[in-house]
Amino acid sequence: MLLSKFDYKLPKDLIAQYPLKKREGARLMVLSRAKGSIEERMFTDILEYIEDGDLLLLNETKVIKARMFGKKEYTGGKVEVFFIRGIDDKTFEAFIRPKKRAKPGTCVQFGEKKVIIIKHLDNGHTLLRVEEDITPYELVQSYGEVPLPPYIKRKPTNLDKQLYQTVYAKIPGAVAAPTAGLHFSSELLKELRKKEIEILKILLHTGPGTFRPVTTENIEEHKMEEEYYEIGVDVAKSINDRKGRLFAVGTTTVRAIETAVKDGKVSPGSGWTNHYIYPPYKFKVVDCIITNFHLPKTSLIIMVSAFAGREFVLKSYNEAIKKRYRFYSYGDAMLII
Repeated sequence: MLLSKFDYKLPKDLIAQYPLKKREGARLMVLSRAKGSIEERMFTDILEYIEDGDLLLLNETKVIKARMFGKKEYTGGKVEVFFIRGIDDKTFEAFIRPKKRAKPGTCVQFGEKKVIIIKHLDNGHTLLRVEEDITPYELVQSYGEVPLPPYIKRKPTNLDKQLYQTVYAKIPGAVAAPTAGLHFSSELLKELRKKEIEILKILLHTGPGTFRPVTTENIEEHKMEEEYYEIGVDVAKSINDRKGRLFAVGTTTVRAIETAVKDGKVSPGSGWTNHYIYPPYKFKVVDCIITNFHLPKTSLIIMVSAFAGREFVLKSYNEAIKKRYRFYSYGDAMLII
């Protein structure tokens, strides 16, 4: 299938630049696959759609302060280092800008700490080594800032430290927020727990490749970058034994849980996944998806199209544009049932 089939035109003023004051204050577009209908609701109305006996699956990854700005040791030239993943307690992979001027052997300083560029890798990443008595994660937490996506045209603030993070975030490692989960407040989760709904948590550390545009003309040729995931024994059992529907919150959750399905059952465990979901993929365990509105020509809109149908999804996106929904990370939400 051609990539151009997953394109749409979005007015720039619909790209949300700031979070709402209340997490659950977003609008909610509800798509029914069975009826082919589109409803306009508010996110708090999610309580009407998740019924007794259903399961709600969350990704408890925690966003780290992945974007760092340093200076070359001798010239003082500015270098942006975007942390991707730690390799061990001294080395890590990152994106470097400007890459052409960051040759292997270059020393980059962050305050009193030094990092050496080891080599540029074939996958576009750069391998670096921390020279001081500090781990890569400690370096990031000390000198990094909230890694807002490039379409948010401003510097991060203290508000982003709180709101570009889910209320249930627990395990540090993501370099981008699982944005569908940003809409859930502690109060809304309490209301869900009052019903006979089981709330489950898994882990997938969202990497930068998740939001990278697909560049191959045929979508089948695209390759996803690997991301680390964990699924517990109890979670797998609850999903396998469920009588109700499984609501997956976000594309990261969908990718992780669909990765773990073998012979129709979820297998607990951990590892790295580059699972790429595109039409006509047959979903194995996910029944409903809560998600945001995604960038054109990305693996995310392609995944949602595999779930609800490309024409139906693009119809809903055009409707959202007409009704001036807010798009992308800090934008409004969609429920596909």
